[in-house]
Amino acid sequence: MISARFLPLLAGTLLAAAAPAVAATTPSVTELAAPAAKAASATRIDPTFWWVGMKNPKLQLLVHSPGIASSTASLKTYEGVTLDGVQKLESPNYLLLNLTISPTAKPGKLQLEFKGAKKMTYAYELRQRTTPGDKQKVQGLNQQDFIYFLMPDRFSNGEPKNDYIPDMRAPKVARDSMYSRHGGDLKGIENHFDYFKSLGATAIWMTPVVENDMPKASYHGYALTDYYNTDRRYGTLEEYRQFVDKAHRNGLKVVHDVVLNHMGSKNYLFLDQPAKDWFNQWPSFTRSNYNSSALNDPYGSELDRKLYNRGWFDTTMPDVNQSNPLVATYLIQNFLWWVEYTGLDAYRIDTYPYSDPKFLMQWGQALNEEFPNLFKFGEAWVGSTAQQAFFARNIFQPVDGFKSNLESVFDFQSQGAIHDALRGDQPNMNRVYEALQGDWMYEDATRNVTFLDNHDMSRFYSVIGEDFAKYKLGVAWLLTTRGIPQLYYGTEVLMKNFSNPDGKVREDFPGGFAGDKTNYFTAAGRTGQAGEAFTYLSTLANYRKTHPVVATGKLMQFIPQDGVYTYFRYNDQGQTVMVMLNGNKDEKTVDGTRFAERTAGFTSGTEVATGATLSDLKSFKIPGRTAWVVELKK
Repeated sequence: MISARFLPLLAGTLLAAAAPAVAATTPSVTELAAPAAKAASATRIDPTFWWVGMKNPKLQLLVHSPGIASSTASLKTYEGVTLDGVQKLESPNYLLLNLTISPTAKPGKLQLEFKGAKKMTYAYELRQRTTPGDKQKVQGLNQQDFIYFLMPDRFSNGEPKNDYIPDMRAPKVARDSMYSRHGGDLKGIENHFDYFKSLGATAIWMTPVVENDMPKASYHGYALTDYYNTDRRYGTLEEYRQFVDKAHRNGLKVVHDVVLNHMGSKNYLFLDQPAKDWFNQWPSFTRSNYNSSALNDPYGSELDRKLYNRGWFDTTMPDVNQSNPLVATYLIQNFLWWVEYTGLDAYRIDTYPYSDPKFLMQWGQALNEEFPNLFKFGEAWVGSTAQQAFFARNIFQPVDGFKSNLESVFDFQSQGAIHDALRGDQPNMNRVYEALQGDWMYEDATRNVTFLDNHDMSRFYSVIGEDFAKYKLGVAWLLTTRGIPQLYYGTEVLMKNFSNPDGKVREDFPGGFAGDKTNYFTAAGRTGQAGEAFTYLSTLANYRKTHPVVATGKLMQFIPQDGVYTYFRYNDQGQTVMVMLNGNKDEKTVDGTRFAERTAGFTSGTEVATGATLSDLKSFKIPGRTAWVVELKK
């Protein structure tokens, strides 16, 4: 999700989902004699369970049950676990329990007792932590990965039984409506693991799979209504855990999409607020100003900073007050919980800069301490390279105490540059060159995630006028420049359309649903240019996968001349790949002696996509609108 100019797309697309706890993971609650006691199902505790062996021994439990604040809470003796204190909140329906779990504690069930108007016992489960010893879990991402990004609801329907969930606010599918549920699910994605691998992808990023039980446009996923559950229309909590395991066994990593800044207005925490200061409150609805410049503007106003960080993203998205330490702890524990429970490999953080800066540092540090291999990359849709670098690990001095500890951000600057370079008749390859020139500001810009488009913007193929030659230029750049490439679903088969006015950039993947006339999942179904596009992209992606020099090698770029941009990926083992992008309509003659510092010692080259041989490295005649990816030979 994004800045103000993209709100028209969101207006029709704002979110929903839902899913109750699965029986295997639901703590047992036993009501004792009490005339006014509510049903056991009315009591919940977040986190829903926890683990022994976590590095941080502290655990904050949020108890939600009607009238629970009038009761006293105690913990039956459990070796290695102490109840340090109980805290009431503004709402009579909440209690906070603060525990310490020592390294000597064993797995089991804590017996929590509540006495008073509300009398009950609650069996809270402590599990054995497994992540540190399991190398298949929390693998992280690196430059050798290639991320395939999809929207679960729009990709493939593998389990029709979850298409209709009667007790949810948007229970039915309606594929004829762009803003309704279409029925895609985890099983549908799992059915196509082989498709991802044939494409050359190594990781799957899905828009949020957490519960999103909103009445309108719930397919989007970014207005979560339960921090501790998946959306049943995608699959159960346990099925998601199994999904991650199966992906790992198939050589695929899983990126979990998260929202720190806001939640959905149907979240129980907003419908029954623990306290007013759990949310950023205004006298009347107040939007964010969507301008992160206020955060580090040395001449900026406090009003602009407040509007940016504390203004709401949208009417249905309550802005969470992360400066409240209780809220901060609740959120941090939740995102630790998902990693330990599922073994996911990376977090993609939605609207990253909108969160409280000090909280972002605290959140990142907590995750780094418990899961040092976890990779985290944030959406920072900002207007300059410097501002983008501000939200990743960088060389800057702290600003108002904030210095980002985030490994990576989406590279919106290079994405905008490749669009600018290819959308018109006159190529401006200097924009692409300059987008990387600012990499000196990052601690390590090679961790940045590069991309051509996503679910919040017009599709790349439409932006470049459905010009197939330009498409290949863009794909060649994506798969050979520095960083971790991300591909939006359908780009490999030339899916098109613009983000406004109808949001058709989120159409269903052809072949993922019963009755589809076209099936792009099969080679036979990818006829014409869709097949050519898939072959071209998969050829380069799989070459990148088997030739690490393209992914992890050093990069040297030469200032573009006459609309031709040339750069090299090379390593200390003497492997070198030359990439030459001619954005002009016409053939260009390129003086190869200019590249002698990288071509010295090589006598020829092989163009990866076509197999053609380049026998002269001193002069090149590159056709118009052509991308060369050339493996140099000695």
